[in-house]
Amino acid sequence: MTELENTRMSNPPSNNIPSNDPSGNPGRTTHAPKHRTPPIYSDSIHARREMIATQICKRNIHNPKVLAAIEAIPREHFLPAKIATQAYEDRALPIDQGQTISQPYIVACMTQALDIKPDSTILEIGTGSGYQAAVLSRLARNIHSVERIESLAHAAEFRLGELGIYNVRIHISDGSVGLQEFAPFDRIIVTAAAPATPQPLVDQLAEGGKLVIPVGDENQQQLLLVTRNDHRIVEQPLIACRFVKLIGIAGWAAS
Repeated sequence: MTELENTRMSNPPSNNIPSNDPSGNPGRTTHAPKHRTPPIYSDSIHARREMIATQICKRNIHNPKVLAAIEAIPREHFLPAKIATQAYEDRALPIDQGQTISQPYIVACMTQALDIKPDSTILEIGTGSGYQAAVLSRLARNIHSVERIESLAHAAEFRLGELGIYNVRIHISDGSVGLQEFAPFDRIIVTAAAPATPQPLVDQLAEGGKLVIPVGDENQQQLLLVTRNDHRIVEQPLIACRFVKLIGIAGWAAS
């Protein structure tokens, strides 16, 4: 596994990545400064507010902290330049490597379902563009985000650094098996669909923790809220959805 720790220094973030070098060289890593809440970015603030009013609030998403987090993050910053003008449309959009950035409502729905606390440590599976991690960064103390595609991980790390987001660490690994060395996690969010809830993720959920994950076949899934209380695991269906596949040992096999 390779890790990128996102920091913002005097220059854009460098790719100082701890390596699994067989020679025994542990590689280098950066050290994140203390967490702070990044500022609200105003360039597209009116478009964000309209998106929240027309796409999100009308679909029963009303948590004020979630809405404020979405309002604060410029979605266009996480898209390829050629489709940045489509950032606030009511749909998922393509990014690189055949992946997508989720529909704004889905981002809001999953984030609200997590019921994040300010001191939560969150595991995100599927960094993608980095947009979901940016939203989470305004709600929780620490976010570990796992991405299997190295180019996406590096691009997301750079975007987060440009926005001055300090409390996200990106790891290049098989997200379907989680991140055991940093477990347990208060909240886990999976932004790709699995055929069943991966047991390694359930095992890494803290007592009282919540996991949100799309589960189903390749064409249609159900978004599930999984909770661990009194050492019991309860699954609650939320909404129908459609995500790209979660590739990995505890997900789908690579085609």
